[in-house]
Amino acid sequence: MPEETPFRIAVLIVMLGTGLGAGYHRLRARSDEKITHEAEGRTFALVLRLFGLGLWLSTLAYLVAPRSVAWAAVPIYPTVRWCAVVVAAAAAVGLVRTLVALGKNLTDTVVTRREATLVTDGPYAWVRHPFYTTAFILMGAVAVAAANLLLGACVVGIITMLVLRTPQEEEQLITTFGDDYREYMRTTGRYWPRVFGRRSS
Repeated sequence: MPEETPFRIAVLIVMLGTGLGAGYHRLRARSDEKITHEAEGRTFALVLRLFGLGLWLSTLAYLVAPRSVAWAAVPIYPTVRWCAVVVAAAAAVGLVRTLVALGKNLTDTVVTRREATLVTDGPYAWVRHPFYTTAFILMGAVAVAAANLLLGACVVGIITMLVLRTPQEEEQLITTFGDDYREYMRTTGRYWPRVFGRRSS
């Protein structure tokens, strides 16, 4: 499938850039504090991570052995696929920008760190969960760029699990930050900016 080569190269560049940027900031956020997944439930954590593993493996298969996932290919106009590449690249930049804003607060579960601070600037001035927003857009755009239903199914699974987990995460944040977080919730959207009621500062 030689016509797939440009798209595979583009997806590879986006994924490498995202992986390097996200990996760097995750390393910077590491600490000796033990963060467990008990609050979200072991089964939930396992299913979420299985979807994540499925996405990585299917993306890797598309990149190095595209014939192995050709059965899940769908016809999408090349122009649409290239637009998806641009969107994916922009979302990757946004995702890394979100990690910069999070700093040491970054975890991969609903639990907040003992020394957590409430971040309300940068991307967080617009939405409460910009990491999820940019990740949703990035994953969806990569699936469209690859024109592959297997990637798309994994993306839908991950998004569903994260959307289900978000209210629990916000309960944890309310427990940690109290009325400050309630006020923050009142003035910002969960995943998308509010047209009305947005903070002026």
